[in-house]
Amino acid sequence: MSEHTDVNDPTRPHGPNEPHETRVMVVDDHPMWRDAVARDLAAAGFDVVATAGDGPEAVRRAHAVTPDVLVLDLNLPGMPGVQVCKELVGANPALRVLVLSASGEHADVLEAVKSGATGYLLKSAGAQELIDAVRRTAAGDPVFTPGLAGLVLGEYRRLATDPLPAASDEPKAPQLTDRETEVLRLVAKGLSYKQIAERLVISHRTVQNHVQNTLGKLQLHNRVELVRYAIERGLDDE
Repeated sequence: MSEHTDVNDPTRPHGPNEPHETRVMVVDDHPMWRDAVARDLAAAGFDVVATAGDGPEAVRRAHAVTPDVLVLDLNLPGMPGVQVCKELVGANPALRVLVLSASGEHADVLEAVKSGATGYLLKSAGAQELIDAVRRTAAGDPVFTPGLAGLVLGEYRRLATDPLPAASDEPKAPQLTDRETEVLRLVAKGLSYKQIAERLVISHRTVQNHVQNTLGKLQLHNRVELVRYAIERGLDDE
């Protein structure tokens, strides 16, 4: 990224060899850190469409520029990062959120994932690790600092022992098609959308469409709730 490029300009042109760049937004309240992350990602070929330094600004700008991936700090003035995540993923379930935080506390990790985050990376990660994490997040892979993935899966299973308030009270679950059930089962097993597409020999977009249809039918809001629903019904063991 040249020194004259404005990362907040959503009209910034793509490079000649990057017709479909992943659109990324960086949210952090420390200007030097935020700018450094934005520079590293732009240099790696991502289209950094916006940055923000507080929660309310992050929500406003994300609605305006519709990034594919949100790189999000949790400790933000004005609105906590988990609330930012919850609002934006609730409005756009296709949004991928990679939390980039100094905190490795289990409670912070689980709260972030429950709010809709796709992954969680500690700020101690190197630049290349961050770049790889953003690429994998954009592809739909759950990305976690080593040691945190098992924690999250364990929480999924713990939640599965408690009934869902709305869906469990219904005598019969909404009818899913065979393909929707198949996709749901693979989501519960932890496969990324790309891996599901390859296994079922369908497009990545078709997988996303099946997931969105399933979320709508089950009246769920994000992938976390979807995995919980599937684990409750034993779909991950089939």
